[in-house]
Amino acid sequence: MPSLPLLQIGQHIARYPIIQGGMGIRISGAHLAAAVANAGGIGIISAVALGLNSPYFDITQPSRKRREQFFEANRLALIDEIRAARALSPNGILGINAMVVAQDYETLVRTAAQESVNLIISGAGLPLQLPEYTLAYPEVALVPIVSSTRAARIMCRKWERQYGRLPDAFVVENPNSAGGHLGAKLEELGDLTNEAEQVIPELVSYLKQEVGESIPVIAAGGVWDRADIDRMLALGASGVQIGTRFITTDECDADIRYKEFHLHAKPEDVVIISSPVGMPGRTLRNAFVNKVIAGSPDVEKRCLFNCLHACKCRDEQKSFCIIQALDKATRGDIENGLVFSGSNAGRAKQMIPVAELMAELVTSSKATCFAN
Repeated sequence: MPSLPLLQIGQHIARYPIIQGGMGIRISGAHLAAAVANAGGIGIISAVALGLNSPYFDITQPSRKRREQFFEANRLALIDEIRAARALSPNGILGINAMVVAQDYETLVRTAAQESVNLIISGAGLPLQLPEYTLAYPEVALVPIVSSTRAARIMCRKWERQYGRLPDAFVVENPNSAGGHLGAKLEELGDLTNEAEQVIPELVSYLKQEVGESIPVIAAGGVWDRADIDRMLALGASGVQIGTRFITTDECDADIRYKEFHLHAKPEDVVIISSPVGMPGRTLRNAFVNKVIAGSPDVEKRCLFNCLHACKCRDEQKSFCIIQALDKATRGDIENGLVFSGSNAGRAKQMIPVAELMAELVTSSKATCFAN
């Protein structure tokens, strides 16, 4: 079997074309990101609400003080996480994933650039101003997440016209199989035009023929094993982003109960909910999700942090506090929290080290690690 190609994004060259997906809150933190980077991939820290479970934040503060403290805690905790990852992986390629819809998005991006991360991946909205926030740090690669060529075209035109630059890569998320927040409307999920076989060749062709640049396209959503990686590369992708599979690793930063919940999941446990962010989300069914789907009055609709630009919980007193729900789950309260997952949930059979998983991904076309 041919070896996998290197992956160059901006000035940074990874030994393997594998990016570990950013998963929050504190699911992909310093330990997971560093382990992936040390194994030759690109490790990503999720920048979402890191301050919540940090020494910088006191949730018992009055609401206004709590919200002000929350954003500063996020900034300080992100610095800690990046520095911890770099101490664990001095020579690896490390980045963050930041959500455009977050109120402190600009602060988190600027902070990460100042801390010399190698790349910034940005989704949950189009990061139209990302180059402005990182202008003083040209060595930091900028990677928007899109789900269509149309979105990529908007990004290229806006960035080139306003900032005189193009993205260093695109992550193309397949909303039909990705985990967490999805870049498609609820009624668009399942549409075959969203599939990698349609979007990746089209986007690669657009970038080469109309933009005139060989900008790497990274396939995300539903990638599980070497066969999936080879399939994405054959479509024209330069690499892949993998999220869910890294959850059932020793180094994943989530509570062991969170990881075991994924380990014991079944494919039929994967469901779609409406997130207060205004996007559909793919998650695992539990007591909390059952209440959300049923519209139960037992689901608390109190905004605790004012963390989003647009939020149905805060603005319409609908849905739930997304940060609180994610935080509960990642701390181990998996029945009362939100457990995001991709469509491959249920395929993991055991917990393994990241190095073992990476070795399997780059050397075999069959998922031998998790078989039998």
